[in-house]
Amino acid sequence: MSQWTWEWRGYEPSAERLRESLCALGNGYFATRGALPELRGGLVHYPGTYAAGCYNRLESTVSGRRVVHEDLVNLPNWLLLRFRLRRPGEVWGPWVSPRSYAVLDHGHVLDLRRGTLTRTSRYRLDGTAMLGVEQIRLVHMGDAHLAALRTSITTEGWSGEIEVESSIDGGVLNGNVHRYRALNRHHLAHVRTGAQEPHTVWLSCRTSTSDICIALAARTTAGSTDGPSVSSVLSPAGHQAVHRLVVTIAPGRPVTVDKTVALHTSRDTAIGNPVSEAVDRVSTAPGFPALLDSHAAAWKGLWRRADIRVPGEAGRILRFHLFHVLQTLSPHTADLDVGVPARGLHGEAYRGHVFWDELFVLPYLDLHLPEVSRSLLDYRHRRLPRACRAAAATGRAGAMYPWQSGGDGREESQEWHLNPASGRWLPDHSRLQHHVGSAIAYNVWQYCAATGDTEYLHTKGAEMLLQIARFWADLAVFDPAAGRYRIRGVVGPDEYHDGYPGAPRPGLDDNAYTNVTAAWVLTRGLELLRRLPAWRRAELLDRLGLGTGELTRWEEVSRRLRVPFHQGVISQFEGYDDLTELDWDAYRARYTSIRRLDRILEAEGDTVNRYKASKQADVLMLGYLFSPPELRRLFQRLGYDLDDDVWNRTVDYYLRRTSHGSTLSELVHGFVLARARRADAWQYVHEALKADIADIQGGTTGEGIHLGAMAGTLDLVQRGLTGLETRADSLCLDPVPMPALCEYGFTVHYRGHWGVGVLSRAGQLDISVPDSDESPIRVMLADRAVTVAPGETCTLTLPNG
Repeated sequence: MSQWTWEWRGYEPSAERLRESLCALGNGYFATRGALPELRGGLVHYPGTYAAGCYNRLESTVSGRRVVHEDLVNLPNWLLLRFRLRRPGEVWGPWVSPRSYAVLDHGHVLDLRRGTLTRTSRYRLDGTAMLGVEQIRLVHMGDAHLAALRTSITTEGWSGEIEVESSIDGGVLNGNVHRYRALNRHHLAHVRTGAQEPHTVWLSCRTSTSDICIALAARTTAGSTDGPSVSSVLSPAGHQAVHRLVVTIAPGRPVTVDKTVALHTSRDTAIGNPVSEAVDRVSTAPGFPALLDSHAAAWKGLWRRADIRVPGEAGRILRFHLFHVLQTLSPHTADLDVGVPARGLHGEAYRGHVFWDELFVLPYLDLHLPEVSRSLLDYRHRRLPRACRAAAATGRAGAMYPWQSGGDGREESQEWHLNPASGRWLPDHSRLQHHVGSAIAYNVWQYCAATGDTEYLHTKGAEMLLQIARFWADLAVFDPAAGRYRIRGVVGPDEYHDGYPGAPRPGLDDNAYTNVTAAWVLTRGLELLRRLPAWRRAELLDRLGLGTGELTRWEEVSRRLRVPFHQGVISQFEGYDDLTELDWDAYRARYTSIRRLDRILEAEGDTVNRYKASKQADVLMLGYLFSPPELRRLFQRLGYDLDDDVWNRTVDYYLRRTSHGSTLSELVHGFVLARARRADAWQYVHEALKADIADIQGGTTGEGIHLGAMAGTLDLVQRGLTGLETRADSLCLDPVPMPALCEYGFTVHYRGHWGVGVLSRAGQLDISVPDSDESPIRVMLADRAVTVAPGETCTLTLPNG
């Protein structure tokens, strides 16, 4: 396999859902899993199709509990295409699939460069007769509404007729995640079908409560090398729109079937009726060869903007990760009202919701596809009024963004969740992860720093950042005994700890990550107000009702928020040191995996709240967000000394107490260790790289890839290894060596410069600026500063090279 292709050989029912996630194709508008076209969804295969932002809300009764849930909707299955054979005078044989004939060979090849998936199969028919199938599919990166599938069928030692059935199936449900099976999963209603001669069938439906109209149209043509001896019948009926074709087939004379599909929804802009738009688009679409060419050209342009170049196996995986990031968040995303779905558009885990994963995704997009970053921030801005209402409902000022967001920005986190290890329903307090607001503010600031988009910073960005700062200032309560402000009743990124053992109320006090990031938001809010033009500052203060007294409180809280310490390390939260040490060796010996230690302990009648045990990085997330100098400055502003010894002890302390129950965990640990303890960084980076391709979470990748972890590995190279920081007047670099990733290259978009090149090799760093009319770029290293003019390349020898 090359740096650009991934191959899977053999047919393994137990591994098919994982492969289908990893082979999903998308274009930022919609995506389809890499399922076999001839098989419907079941326990083995799941041919899901998802349009970005297409949610629907249902009610279910589970174990006597009323559950309201919003889901990313599995759309009608456009992929269906099956075929069967008969000789003259005989009845039709079974539909050809791995279930009906002996499989002689089977494989898939994912071509990252062109964005295509090629499937090949060989079956034994009878005696010495064989049948070969080759299929190539695409979800068009140039035209967001088109997808296509070409199927070539050949026989050896067999001749007769082949019947092809090409369908759009509206009788689908959400069935990708087994643990959701007790929920109401029927999201589609009002299915209608129709046909337009000579080659097109269509299907439309509506989501049952959000009332989104979805329309698909499919054009299917077939022919053989002997000529177009084809009979064709369009049969729209019930929940399926079916097109049947019969073609003669002879040994060595392939039959080629082309299926082209258009998808539209009522959320689209500049359309009338989704049905007529889909039918018109598919009817006028070019043939498969032309579609493939234009699709490959679109991918070529995208790779030119976003590619990352690292030699070896790590480079193959990084490009694979980038491929899936771009399929979920492409230039088409810039025109949509969507956020960052934690599991991409690849499956139904987490119900397709938006968490904080943009914190790991936007740092890469900011410097490659800034228009997409801005659109993702707009998703949050449109839901700012809802976040302000949520804060007001709890008696707080400002904006309280939800931990899980979907269609309209309300809190989508469940109040109860099922532990599959015990079968018990437990209270879900994850909605107390208010640190998601700090993540949004951080993304606003970083985007504007990378792009120089002061217009955004002074308008939508300012509104979000200031309302989030307002929430933190109001949530903080002064404790006279401590002489500091405290934030109580929250849950940190760790997620295992959602309360104190035996406490009547959920939540923790003074989570270090929450308090430090809240102080950062307040500091940036005050800085932004100072930098705003006087007229804009007055307008904002007046519209938001921000008075001098409130800003004075911001200043005080930003300097006096409490950060707990114990044993010379930063405490994850107040009281952490009082918890019991876990016998890690005993649990590792007893269980195959302890990544979900919380479920294991609960099934034993215990609770992880009693132990010094974390699911994922919490305190150490501070080292992911902030460079060492900036983190020191933050702690100094709060009145604490954070030297290298304290930070290194903190890193070591939590490394020994983390189960890595999230794919983000190894990523963050690898990122932090690259600067704190380089010798140990690679083992965590390596785990982060293989998290999805090896499905280290034990079956979860089949329910959708982990988008934040994939994007985070790209950021680890772009920002972690280079120390890259974008500032108003300079690009700051502080490279660190990692032998396993000592050579890398990428280009970034920085403040009007498209394609600024960064290349690391053999102990030196090359910075190249493309020729343009823009101003020179100032590049800052720890020991020097250089200016690189457009059209020039500067080679810097690194002191630790």
